[in-house]
Amino acid sequence: MSYVGYVDDAFYRDLAAGFADWQREDRRISDPSLLESCRALLHLEARLLDEGRFEDWLALFADECLFWVPGSPGGDPKREIAVAFDDRRQLEGRIYRLRTGYAWSQVPQSRTSRIVSNVEAFRGESEAVCMVRSSFLITELRGGEARTFAGWNAHRLARDGGGWKILVKQLNLIDCDQNLRNPSLLL
Repeated sequence: MSYVGYVDDAFYRDLAAGFADWQREDRRISDPSLLESCRALLHLEARLLDEGRFEDWLALFADECLFWVPGSPGGDPKREIAVAFDDRRQLEGRIYRLRTGYAWSQVPQSRTSRIVSNVEAFRGESEAVCMVRSSFLITELRGGEARTFAGWNAHRLARDGGGWKILVKQLNLIDCDQNLRNPSLLL
């Protein structure tokens, strides 16, 4: 299956619409089972990344997906540089490079621990889509040096059978406009 070509002008328009004004109280999801299913997906995602199970992590995403790390608070990917703006093909390429042993940005390989908290869910544009906001703290140990990344995630999720698939993950670093020094572990 080819994933090239779905990030076009229509995709950007949909992205802008889906990520505008979504954190409103009148859209908050209060159903405990629905909120718990969203929280469980985010916890699974964090564990898979910490365990280096990148192929399993990518399986959580829809075929047409996006991983986006804005380079400025409230960044617009069409007008500003992003730390990452990766479609599925680019995510597959990242994972492939990590597996070759020649991904110099990960030599030595990072060990990470992710904490996900403050999970809130909001209704999307249809019953099949929801938006989830969470806070995160990532601690990385690499080459004897520990460092921390903090911020909040916005996940756009779509129903997939009895579960969810990630359509878009937006990772918002509190220090996104600073020197990040090799943020390759942020998958």
